[in-house]
Amino acid sequence: MVCTGAKSEKQAYSAVRQVVRELKKADIIVIGELDMYITNMVASAELVGDIDLEVAAQVLDDIMYEPEQFPGAIYRMEGTKVVTLLFSTGKTVLVGARSEGELREAAEKVQTNLSENGLLYARELEEVRS
Repeated sequence: MVCTGAKSEKQAYSAVRQVVRELKKADIIVIGELDMYITNMVASAELVGDIDLEVAAQVLDDIMYEPEQFPGAIYRMEGTKVVTLLFSTGKTVLVGARSEGELREAAEKVQTNLSENGLLYARELEEVRS
C-alpha cells in the first residue's frame, strides 16, 4: 500500500492504520502486523534570497542546470540522499527524505551552502514588501 498526500509523518501513519481498519470492517483479511515505513517525503521551502542559477552551476559541485530543459537546478548535495530543486526565486523543492528531520536538515544545509558560497542575493525592497 502507498500513502500519498499526508502533511506529516504522523498523518501518513494514521491514514494507513485507518485504511487497514476499513479493510478489516469490510471483512478483508489482513494477515500479520503492519510494517509501515516512509520511503520518500517531498517538501517545498523558500530560501532567504534569490539565486543566480548560472553562477551556482559554476561554483557548486553536484549541481545540474540546463535552463533550456528545466527552469530549475537539480542539486544533489554530498552527505545527504535528499535532492533539491532550486529556482532563481529562492523557492526549493526537496525530495527523497525519509523523515521530517531529514527534510529540515537538508533545507538548512542548502541555505548554508548557498550562503557560504555567496549565491543568495537580497531581494529588491519592493518585492519584499508585496
